[in-house]
Amino acid sequence: MKMMHKQPEQDKPTCLIADEAMAWAFNVAKKTGLRTASFWPASAATFTSIRNIPKLIQDGIIHEHDGSAKTPGVIFRLSPEIPPMNVNHLFWNCQLDSESNKVIFQYCINTNNESTKYAEFVVCNSFYEAEKPVFDYLNSSKILPIGPLLSGRRFGKPAGVFWAEDTTCKAWLDKQDVNSVIYVAFGSLAILDERQFQELALGLELTGRPFLWVVRPDITGKAIVDLPKGFKYQIGDRGMVVQWSPQQEVLAHPAVSCFMSHCGWNSTMEGVSNDVPFLCWPYFADQHLNQTYICDVWKTGLKMIPDENNMITKEQIRDKVEELLGDGEMKKRALVMKEKAIKGVDKGGFSFENFNTFVSAMQV
Repeated sequence: MKMMHKQPEQDKPTCLIADEAMAWAFNVAKKTGLRTASFWPASAATFTSIRNIPKLIQDGIIHEHDGSAKTPGVIFRLSPEIPPMNVNHLFWNCQLDSESNKVIFQYCINTNNESTKYAEFVVCNSFYEAEKPVFDYLNSSKILPIGPLLSGRRFGKPAGVFWAEDTTCKAWLDKQDVNSVIYVAFGSLAILDERQFQELALGLELTGRPFLWVVRPDITGKAIVDLPKGFKYQIGDRGMVVQWSPQQEVLAHPAVSCFMSHCGWNSTMEGVSNDVPFLCWPYFADQHLNQTYICDVWKTGLKMIPDENNMITKEQIRDKVEELLGDGEMKKRALVMKEKAIKGVDKGGFSFENFNTFVSAMQV
């Protein structure tokens, strides 16, 4: 007969932390007497746009049934200080098709209602100086910026990443000059069509600069990824292509000069934490809004702009790289952002104190 041991009082959990998307868990936690907190992994601006869905409907900006734009392309502000938002680029309007948009919109409404009702705190991977107007607008101790969670000081594989990292790129980076390498990575979900993929490869070749390019096996949505004919011969040792990289270590490496990115929020925070300027190439979801922060608010990057054929050409890639790397003020602003990020997580910083506040509250 198996003996059942009573759980020691001090080992009992006191709170449940769940992703905002798992809001149903908060109701379960409440029924068991646990304190609750939700984790928001994206920007506070994206969080605020979702929390303001009723206002956006009331103001006639979006349709109530699916969240689509009443006037496509309209620019609006939630407050005079918050960065302008394009209705086409709202989180739920940036999916792959209208049906997906509708599903995401309804999910945003449902999770928002549940987390608002049950979560006592919302902790987010952002920092006060990065989104000061948004946090001032929220004006609530309920949402606590505790980021950047990956500040470039400790390296480790982020949870939820299943691609095998190619660590040989670190030895390759060690051989490159300081501030010389273009780092190109579009996260785990972005898809480039075959023509755009080929154009990107030719653009990197055209820059004449060293580059480290993350090419997932599924990046074109096909079973086999084909680089342009003769590409590897033309670039030789100047470029390195890997299936996945240890991104935190790459961005912290002194050889990296800029980050050509899809502007996912984790990548954005990692780039900011390492004073790396951006070449912004957003794909969907919150990435266009993150681009607005990078290019228009922090002014630490440039936008890649599709032409009339919805193509970012090899010539634009070359020209944007030269423009970015030739702008010394851009690098200075990136360094200022890094200093603000690090100051926030240091002892006495805004994120540091918020985290302590949260921990203390959850232990009561």
